[in-house]
Amino acid sequence: MSTLILNIKQLLQAHESNVTILKGEEMKTLSIIEDAYVYIDHDTIIEFGKMEDYRPIEADITIDAAGKIVLPSWCDSHSHIVYAGDRTSEFVDRINGLSYEEIANKGGGILNSAKVLQDTSEDELFEQSIKRLNELIAMGTGAVEIKTGYGLTVEAELKMLRVIKRIKQESLAVIIPTLLAAHAIPAEYKSKKQEYIKLIIEELIPKASQLNIVHYIDVFCEKGYFNLKETEAILAAAKAYNLQPKIHVNQFNILGGIALGVEYNALSVDHLEELNDKDIEALKGSNTIPVALPGCSYFLGIPYTKARDIIDAGLPLAIATDYNPGSAPSGNMNFIVSSACVKMKMTPEEAINAATINGAYAMGISNMYGSITRGKKANLLITKPMNHYSEIPYGFAHNPIEQVIINGQLLN
Repeated sequence: MSTLILNIKQLLQAHESNVTILKGEEMKTLSIIEDAYVYIDHDTIIEFGKMEDYRPIEADITIDAAGKIVLPSWCDSHSHIVYAGDRTSEFVDRINGLSYEEIANKGGGILNSAKVLQDTSEDELFEQSIKRLNELIAMGTGAVEIKTGYGLTVEAELKMLRVIKRIKQESLAVIIPTLLAAHAIPAEYKSKKQEYIKLIIEELIPKASQLNIVHYIDVFCEKGYFNLKETEAILAAAKAYNLQPKIHVNQFNILGGIALGVEYNALSVDHLEELNDKDIEALKGSNTIPVALPGCSYFLGIPYTKARDIIDAGLPLAIATDYNPGSAPSGNMNFIVSSACVKMKMTPEEAINAATINGAYAMGISNMYGSITRGKKANLLITKPMNHYSEIPYGFAHNPIEQVIINGQLLN
């Protein structure tokens, strides 16, 4: 199957040579071709350029994109979309003044989700999760990282991984699984935390590795969850199984998790609602990308990641949804791009770069996804008619996406 898109008003993130990450000043520029075309064969981008240079190409499908923007599909590098049920009652608790920590302390939060998931069949968990994923794809997400962490038992965590594997097999979207082995302390281990950490290290990580699906390890490094020493013990154990870190750090407190992540060659350090100069210095010269989650800040009413400090320090930045039932119950990357502009003072160029090529880097897939380059995979978005790409974040409550191409297939 071949697809030809003609008369594109603006073709974004188009590069003659492959780009895998953008840092600092580089993020301020968005590669654009005005009045452009793109030719796709099967799942691969074959050719693109200006319409004035276009020579007729035969294609199975031809799309006239006059007045529309074409760009790479969104790359959501941090999500928890495999979960059961919801936490609507906690939403009301939060409106009534309870904090995230207070809800967790009374048995809600992650422990609530874990209990529901443990009682949900594998087939039902798959059905709920694939439905969420398909909704995200329709809104423009072509690649998504999915974490475990709502199991909190060895069997329930493995169940989550099997569901993620099934999603990976049945969806056209790129799925990157991550073992969030240490998301919270189960109620039965509240007074014997070290035993639970031992269970993670000696049983969960080895069994998860045997499934041959997961390449990343995550830990919620935070007060009341896992401290720096405990996080390091888990990362060190995972290293023996070639699991690279992608860790939750600095959501509510600064513990030194960013420097630890860099020391263990973390692909990404995510959240960073709290950030200081020492953290920024730790990231300089590393291969670790910071990831901001503005949807979580919006929903919980906590600070937004200091994007300007990160970018102006010459660092890269990715943005993602953190889609989960408790602190960010939305996977709409269009809203995330808008929030990055409105609340984090990122320019549209920076936000789009953060949600495409840098999001792909934060999943380890930017060599083949996240930009429009010959030989890369064809995961693209076609917007509704608009005058300029800055209308994508400007219209924060509207869906700007008209058509989605995933793996070379036109979905709508």
